[in-house]
Amino acid sequence: MKKHAFAIIVLIMLISGILQACTMNRINRQISKQDNADQRQQIYNKNLTGISYVNTYRNKQTNTLKDTHDSGLQNDENKRKNRAADIKANESGKIMVVMFHNFVEKFSSKGSDDGQYTITFDRFRELLQTLYDRKYRLISMRDYLNNNITVPEGCKPIIFTFDDASPGQFSLVEQNGNLMINPKSAGGIMDECHSIHPDFGIKGTFYVSLGKSTFEGRGTLEERLKYLINKGFEIGNHTLNHIDISRAGSGYELQKEIGGNQKMISELVPGYIMDTLALPFGASSDVNKDYIISGNYEGVEYQNRAILLVGSEPTLSPVNKYSTPLSMSRVRAPGINPVQYDLDWWLKNINPDEEYISDGDPDTVAVPKAKEELIDKNKLQGKTLILW
Repeated sequence: MKKHAFAIIVLIMLISGILQACTMNRINRQISKQDNADQRQQIYNKNLTGISYVNTYRNKQTNTLKDTHDSGLQNDENKRKNRAADIKANESGKIMVVMFHNFVEKFSSKGSDDGQYTITFDRFRELLQTLYDRKYRLISMRDYLNNNITVPEGCKPIIFTFDDASPGQFSLVEQNGNLMINPKSAGGIMDECHSIHPDFGIKGTFYVSLGKSTFEGRGTLEERLKYLINKGFEIGNHTLNHIDISRAGSGYELQKEIGGNQKMISELVPGYIMDTLALPFGASSDVNKDYIISGNYEGVEYQNRAILLVGSEPTLSPVNKYSTPLSMSRVRAPGINPVQYDLDWWLKNINPDEEYISDGDPDTVAVPKAKEELIDKNKLQGKTLILW
């Protein structure tokens, strides 16, 4: 409708311009044949009336179409506002960034391990169904950082992160001579869920320490990483040797651990960039902290757009003025033994009015008028702000 209106306006202006040019040429030919100045003026005045009529008609039609176009835009905006109000869209709200560690078929306590960071495969499968039923939909970390959240209207984005690269998270098995994702792994269960609920998504970031054991199983390390990436997952930095950053002795050591990890993945998967870092043990440091964000090791540069903590709270919308990607909080996944502020706790206690609810339109950011002050308009990146 909008494109048609613009096309008609352009067509009218083009036709009127042609008519006006033709009329002026005809006037000039008629005038050139007259010797008497008064006769030339009479011809000019007579034809000028026709040109004026054409211009009046053109302007009238153009204004009418412009009014119709502007009215259509206003109607579209009103519809978006009404729809946002109906679904209570709030794209300034909180987003769950879930932190997973260990996945097992059956848990048995060992020493001090009480299962706080461990979930069984069956429980993980149930959790995925619960999240789906409650209208959560997976987005990638990069989608979040790029403000490219494309979940359906009324749904809530959620981000999965996996620390330490254990085989329970992901591994490969061989079937009929081919390498396949292990169905008894978190990645395999997500693949299974995706086949049942394609709209749930199959996204997440695996934070790896490539100097240590990484996704033990069949295939080479290169094959494992490429399999994950081709499946739609992302790989993030977890330092080369899983060090406690707060105990790093120098800026060089930090660059060796963070940049060295990037250097190694560049050799395994040429061109792949890890641009987010999950802090091992959740430990940060005020000493040489700039090197946690960016640095250079043996000619390989790194630049982290997000630094992930262990945390206990959801993070904020990427357009929220209080969002802090370089100090991003996460919610602990439910473990064998529940703890306060884990994901199960948040699912029961989070205020629905504070969650991110999508309006379903990737080109707009819809929020209640009362929350307008939470939006950093410099972060909209060309998206239209809808207030309802």
